[in-house]
Amino acid sequence: MSPDPHVLTDPQAHLLAAPERLDYYDRQSITLPEGVTPLQAWNLIRAQPQPVLRLAFRIRDAVSARFGVKRIGGFGTDMAGSVRAGDRLDFFLVEHAAPGILVLTERDRHLDVMTCISAEGPDLAVTSSVITHNRFGRAYMLVVGPVHRLIVRAMLRRLRRQMQAVG
Repeated sequence: MSPDPHVLTDPQAHLLAAPERLDYYDRQSITLPEGVTPLQAWNLIRAQPQPVLRLAFRIRDAVSARFGVKRIGGFGTDMAGSVRAGDRLDFFLVEHAAPGILVLTERDRHLDVMTCISAEGPDLAVTSSVITHNRFGRAYMLVVGPVHRLIVRAMLRRLRRQMQAVG
């Protein structure tokens, strides 16, 4: 049996398309002091949002709205006790939820985004894939792509510090 073309380096990770068709791909992982489920990680990260992220979402919405892209508003702080496919976590649609994986998407006229949070024991990974649909989507990702990597890296490190302080 050949490998699934929608999986790259992480056997649990889901991607929007085969790697060669993606316009953006990023996978970051971290070993935490103890294991958490993907939903627990999501809740912990959002419980103390980075202040710069709120500003980034406001700027994103202001610029994107001028190009007919819907506003997303950013992340809330409400904790989700459980989720299943079809639910919403902030602006993301939950496409798949299982004990070790949470697959979130947002689809719009300029691009489609999939974020996959996977966990196995203390190892947590965030895999993001994007397909752009037009010039605005490509320009958007030129700016957002590098910043996204930095934000995810900072979120994961902050999560580890937060868990170390508690444990």
